[in-house]
Amino acid sequence: MHHISTPLVSKALSNRGQHSISYTLSRSHSVIVEYTHDSDTDMFQIGRSTENMIDFVVTDTSPGGGAAEGPSAQSTISRYACRILCDRRPPYTARIYAAGFDASSNIFLGERAAKWRTPDGLMDGLTTNGVLVMHPAGGFSEDSAPGVWREISVCGNVYTLRDSRSAQQRGKLVENESNVLQDGSLIDLCGATLLWRTPAGLLRAPTLKQLEAQRQEANAARPQCPVGLSTLAFPSPARGRTAPDKQQPWVYVRCGHVHGYHGWGCRRERGPQERECPLCRLVGPYVPLWLGQEAGLCLDPGPPSHAFAPCGHVCSEKTARYWAQTPLPHGTHAFHAACPFCGAWLTGEHGCVRLIFQGPLD
Repeated sequence: MHHISTPLVSKALSNRGQHSISYTLSRSHSVIVEYTHDSDTDMFQIGRSTENMIDFVVTDTSPGGGAAEGPSAQSTISRYACRILCDRRPPYTARIYAAGFDASSNIFLGERAAKWRTPDGLMDGLTTNGVLVMHPAGGFSEDSAPGVWREISVCGNVYTLRDSRSAQQRGKLVENESNVLQDGSLIDLCGATLLWRTPAGLLRAPTLKQLEAQRQEANAARPQCPVGLSTLAFPSPARGRTAPDKQQPWVYVRCGHVHGYHGWGCRRERGPQERECPLCRLVGPYVPLWLGQEAGLCLDPGPPSHAFAPCGHVCSEKTARYWAQTPLPHGTHAFHAACPFCGAWLTGEHGCVRLIFQGPLD
C-alpha cells in the first residue's frame, strides 16, 4: 500500500503487469494498493465493457425481456462491474468482489466514491451504483426462500444496503456473512441481475429433455378451450417465440382459466389488454402461455402448472412461487419481483396464477 501525491499516480499505475486499486482521498492524496499474482485462484470479470479483460459482457435488461435499446437508454451497469475469484482446488469456492480491473490492470475509486480506512489500516470502498448479492435461504431447491440483499465492497466485505443505490454513506458491516457465492445466489449490477448456479445444483435442476417431455405430456392430455372446444397445444421451442399459433393456449391471468385465442370479452374501458373470462367473469389481462425454457432458473422438475402474471411464462408451482416472492433491485432504492424468463415485473396479489385446464369431453 502506497500513499502518493496525485501527480505521481499515473506513473505508479503505468505498469500493466501489476494489478492495483487506487483510492483518491483528495486532489493531492491517493492511496494505491498493489495486488500480487495468486496461483491458487482464477479471476473472472463481469461488466458492460467489450474489452478483452471482461470475461462476461452484460447489458441492461428492460422489463418484458431483451436489452434496453435506443440512444436514450443510458446504461447503469459499470463497464467493469465486478470480479469473481474461484479456487482451483475442491470445493472450488467462488468469492465476489465489487469492481473489475481495466485494460491497465487498475481499479480507480474517485473522490466521490464511498471509501474508508478499515480497522486494520487497509482501504476499502464501494462502486458508484454498487454490487448487491442475495443468498437464498435453504439453497436453490424446493425448500428455498428469498434471503436478504447485501452490498459487496471492493475488498469483498459484506454491508447492509445504502439509503439509496449511489449514496456516499456505506451501510453497516455484516460480520457473520461472507462474499462466498452459493447455489442460487443473485448478483445485481444495477441494470441486470445474474443467477449463480453450481454444478452440484444444476444436477438437481430439470434438463431440457425433461422440459420437452413435460411439454409433450401436457399436449398429450389434449386440453381444450372450454368455449371454442378446440384442442390446445404448447408449441415446440424449436419454433421460436414468434406470433402465437392457432393451437396456442391463452390464459386469463387473474383467474387462471386456460382458453384458445378468441376476440370477445374485451373491456376497452379498462385497457387494451383487459378481457372478461367467460367462465368466471373476472376481468384482467388475457395473454398467450409460453413454457419457460431456461432450466437453470427452475427450482425443481415439477409439472408446468403455474404462469407468471402478466407475461404468461409457465413453470412449476415451486419455481413460480419462489420468483414471485423474490424482490429484485430496481432504480435507486425500489424492489420488484420479476419473471425470471423475460424480466417483466410481476403484477397481481401473488405474481403468478395456477393454470386451470379443461380436459377433452370424450
